[in-house]
Amino acid sequence: MKREDIIEAFARLGDIMVDLGQNQPWGGFVTGVTEKEYNHLNSLISKEHIYNGWFTASFVRQSILALGKQLNRESLSAWLKDYKYTSQPKTVAVIMAGNIPLVGFHDFLCVLMSGHKVIAKLSSDDKNLLPALSEILIQFNPDLKERIAFSLGKIQGFDAVIATGSNNSALYFESYFGKYPHIFRKNRTSVAVLSGKESEEELKKLGSDIFDYYGLGCRNVSHLLVPENFDLDKVFGAIVDQNEVIYNKKYGNNYDYNKAVHLMNKIPLLDNNFVLFRETEDLFSPLAMVHYHYYKDRGEVTSYLEEKGEEIQAVVGMDYIPFGAAQCPMLNDYADGIDTMKWLNELG
Repeated sequence: MKREDIIEAFARLGDIMVDLGQNQPWGGFVTGVTEKEYNHLNSLISKEHIYNGWFTASFVRQSILALGKQLNRESLSAWLKDYKYTSQPKTVAVIMAGNIPLVGFHDFLCVLMSGHKVIAKLSSDDKNLLPALSEILIQFNPDLKERIAFSLGKIQGFDAVIATGSNNSALYFESYFGKYPHIFRKNRTSVAVLSGKESEEELKKLGSDIFDYYGLGCRNVSHLLVPENFDLDKVFGAIVDQNEVIYNKKYGNNYDYNKAVHLMNKIPLLDNNFVLFRETEDLFSPLAMVHYHYYKDRGEVTSYLEEKGEEIQAVVGMDYIPFGAAQCPMLNDYADGIDTMKWLNELG
């Protein structure tokens, strides 16, 4: 099987994902799927919240759309031109998280594009979407059926491991899979650096960086670095249209709990009735809360980012990732800064 054939299959899948992400009707047989198959995917998207209360249809579609836009022939070919395609495939176990929809898709894509086989150990929180999309992918390239497997239980018969989880689960990964070639990913979060010169539109986009997927992703901004004398009311005013997050029961419970705990401990908070802001240099913030701290000069910003570098996934700001783009990584934006394709190439 040639890489070009896999690119073609993913590109055709990408077109369907873009349509699904935009909630478009079936585009006809030219799409390569029947109306029944397309409507099945649409129905699956609509029902995901039943299995996982965080996976609302709008956020599932948002994830599918962002991924689908990357899966065009030109982008895929440009990304892959510097990586080899092995003629001696090995089997890579990919242990996936389930915090946001299709969070393991990029690893899945990398393994197949490098020429290897994938066993995806699915999170029980996200066990439906990738297998359904893979069925369509295999229709476009039946040879991929021999290179894709899924598991919810114990995995075996693999040569290498990519595992994503918490700091605690990383200890488990090391114990069980440490003897294999591996990439183990731990807790990370993202930050935004404000200069004080941001427009209202940019601050609105910051709201998306904070609240998309209810703040559950490692690319969600959970900490703000703001210049001295910055008026945080500007942020509150710009993000007010994100207030619907509070109507999600799971998010609302986190908001109520964290508010109660901090008030009982007499910890000062800023509160706009759907998110809590706390002044602290602590990087990680609880769900439904954003941490912030003031800086005097750029040197302090640089020092903070360097100090926390091993725990930061993305930095948003005028001189960094554009506001509103935190959840739209490019194909070569590798998690934890580890070039997954290069690592896969070195397996053989």
